[in-house]
Amino acid sequence: MKKKNLRTALLLLLGLSVMLCAGCSKGGEKKSDRTKITLNEVAHSIFYAPMYVAIEKGYFEEENIDLTLVTGFGADKTMTAVLSGEAEIGFMGSETTIYTYNEGAEDYVVNFAQLTQRAGNFLVAREPISDFAWSDLMGKNVLGGRKGGMPEMVFEYILKKNNLNPTADLNIDQSIDFGSTAAAFSGGQGDFSVEFEPSATALEQEGAGYVVASLGVDSGYVPYTAFSAKASYLKEHPEVIQSFTNALQKGMDYVNSHSPEEIAKAIQPQFKETDLETITAIVTRYYEQETWKEDLVFSKESFELLLDILKEAGELSAEPPYEDLVDPQFAEKAVQK
Repeated sequence: MKKKNLRTALLLLLGLSVMLCAGCSKGGEKKSDRTKITLNEVAHSIFYAPMYVAIEKGYFEEENIDLTLVTGFGADKTMTAVLSGEAEIGFMGSETTIYTYNEGAEDYVVNFAQLTQRAGNFLVAREPISDFAWSDLMGKNVLGGRKGGMPEMVFEYILKKNNLNPTADLNIDQSIDFGSTAAAFSGGQGDFSVEFEPSATALEQEGAGYVVASLGVDSGYVPYTAFSAKASYLKEHPEVIQSFTNALQKGMDYVNSHSPEEIAKAIQPQFKETDLETITAIVTRYYEQETWKEDLVFSKESFELLLDILKEAGELSAEPPYEDLVDPQFAEKAVQK
C-alpha cells in the first residue's frame, strides 16, 4: 500500500513538473511573439542618448518589440542595410534619404521620427582659445567630414554664415575615414578638427586638443538625425512603426525630465568602455545646448532648412516634396499617448 501511495505521489510530481515546463515554454513563446526589429544606427554615440535610454529602460519590450541594434559606421552603410532588407529601420542623417530619392529609388526610404535638433560635433583646436571666432580658421588646415554628409555640410554652412569660403579661405581635409580623425589629429595632422563625442572630450582629457566651439550651437536648430524605413514597410507595418516610435518617445520624455547624471547612469551599459564621469560630462554638454527635441515630429520647416543646407553645399540635384520623404503621423500620435 505504501508502494502504491509512493507511485501515486511520484506520478503527481511528474505531472506537476510537465505542467510547469509547459508553462515555462508558453512564457518563452510569449516573449518570442515580440516583433523582431533590426535597427541600423549610423554610429554609436552618446549624442543619441534618448534612443539608448529607451533600450536600457525596456521601453521597446513594453511596446512588444524585440530590438537588435547594429552600428553601420556610416550613413551610406546604414542606408544600404535598409534598402537591402538587412535592417527594417535606419537611423542616420536624413540627407541620405533625399539622395536615395533623387537617385530614383522605387521603394525609397521615408523619415518618420526626428531625434536630434542640433549638430552633435565640436571644433577642437590644439591650444585653448578663450575668445574663438570662426575667422580664426582663415588659412588653417581642418580635419573635416565626408563630402555630402551632415557633419561636413553643417560645418560649411557655419563657415558661410561667418563669411568664410570653405574652398578658398581654409583647407578642409575630407580624406580621413569617419572615426579616425581624432587619432589623426592627436598624431599631428591639422590645426583644427571637427569631432563628435566621445572623441572631443577624449582629446581634451589627453591634453591633445581643446573644444573651442559647438557646431550645434553655431548652426542653430538643424534636423540632424532621424529614423527611417522603406515606404513599403511603413505601409505594410504601421502598427510596428507606431510601437517603435512610442518607445522612442518614452526615451525622449525621460531625457527631458531627468538630470544629466541620471541620463548618464541610464545609458552607461551602452558605453562600457567609457567611465561614468566622462559620460556625464558629455551628456551635460549635449543637454545644456538643447540637443534633443521634446517630441519626435519632423516638421516641414525643418525639412526645408535641410534642403537649404544641401543646396548651399551643392549636393541637391532636385527638391523632393516633404510629403514623400517625411511621415509625421507616428511621432504625432506618440506625443498624444
